[in-house]
Amino acid sequence: MTAVLKTLTLGCKVNQYETQLVREGLLAAGFRYGDHSEPADLCVVNTCTVTSEGDAKSRQAIRRLHRENPHARIVVMGCYATRAPDEVARLPGVGEVVTDKRELPDVLGRHGVVDLPKGISGMAGRHRAYVKVQDGCLLQCSYCIIPTVRPHMASRPAEDIVDEVQRLVENGYREIVLTGIHLGHYGVDFNRGRPRETWTRLATLLRDLCSRPTSAKFRVRLSSIEATEITRQLLDVMAEFADRICPHLHVCLQSGSDRILRSMRRRWNVKRIIDRVRQAQERLPALAVTTDVIVGFPGETEADFEQTLSACRAIGFSKVHIFPYSPRRGTDAANYPDQIPADVKNERTSRLAAVESELKRAYFSALIGRRLELLVEQVRADALVGTTCRYAPCQIPLANDGAHRSNEGDLVSCQVSSVRDGLLVASALFD
Repeated sequence: MTAVLKTLTLGCKVNQYETQLVREGLLAAGFRYGDHSEPADLCVVNTCTVTSEGDAKSRQAIRRLHRENPHARIVVMGCYATRAPDEVARLPGVGEVVTDKRELPDVLGRHGVVDLPKGISGMAGRHRAYVKVQDGCLLQCSYCIIPTVRPHMASRPAEDIVDEVQRLVENGYREIVLTGIHLGHYGVDFNRGRPRETWTRLATLLRDLCSRPTSAKFRVRLSSIEATEITRQLLDVMAEFADRICPHLHVCLQSGSDRILRSMRRRWNVKRIIDRVRQAQERLPALAVTTDVIVGFPGETEADFEQTLSACRAIGFSKVHIFPYSPRRGTDAANYPDQIPADVKNERTSRLAAVESELKRAYFSALIGRRLELLVEQVRADALVGTTCRYAPCQIPLANDGAHRSNEGDLVSCQVSSVRDGLLVASALFD
């Protein structure tokens, strides 16, 4: 009887990609992916450790899998497994802990995988495909554990990435999200010792991807980037291939206070961040800019927080991912004095959320009348629902006659007519 496989992923897009790679390797080796009702022979759990909550959720997931699949061998990989392998190994049902992804070929070889795939062919349960192009982070932000568990900088060869994207597009994926632990450092490891004029950068990879001829329509989105990595070359490529690269940049702000940014050991001040984003906004009209902000970092005063609100307004983010600061054991910031009380963090989080709603409303309103491209993620009887190229949720009402009916995963063109309940509403479809 064919052995049954189950996988479970916690955390980031890179983890989602790595699980898919392992899943495809095991399926090619003869495993069958099981449904919820049947017990598995092998479970693979990809863990997250970016916060203490990530650790707890990883443990809960492993215990639940063991209860539901008492005879399965559980293989645990990911950042939590790397950071605390002995802790993970003591959890029920765990048969193997992968502390370094470079061990994966050997681990999977014990389950019949002869060759780990060079790339993926799909993304289970998703309408967009994540493509990991880079791993590792060399920064030492005081609040972040990730450089400890992913310290090895490694970029994938452009040819492998191009082949993978072409395969995904051929398999029906119409949005490809390029992701990495530090996406803007793609190519850094290739460039050591080479003349600057021959360097490979993220812009180089994007140009290579977008200039390859293809008969299928698809778009590329960047997952996250630091403001200083928004280079002239990157903006040139985004402008040149505006029909293929989503006009959206996710720029990590974290704080609008220079004093707090120094305490976080970030590499740039607020003025530099704002200047770089404004250059991008000038070059790419109606650019969507989203961000991450940590609220209540140790020592954050009311004045520091007000500066964060001002920076968010100055840039005009269309979305702000808000993270109340949570001390991460193993990072310097966890031992900083002046930890902020929970009630203060909650109050500031609410105020920032109100500003975010205001900024989102303003940006969405500015899109009225624009023609956008929608990735269909849900087909309802009365509407197509999905995400536009500018990372805005949108719905397109459908006529009763079913005209313009599309399928999930399709890219369709639309014209924005209004904003309703935090969504764009598109009034027309174009063939």
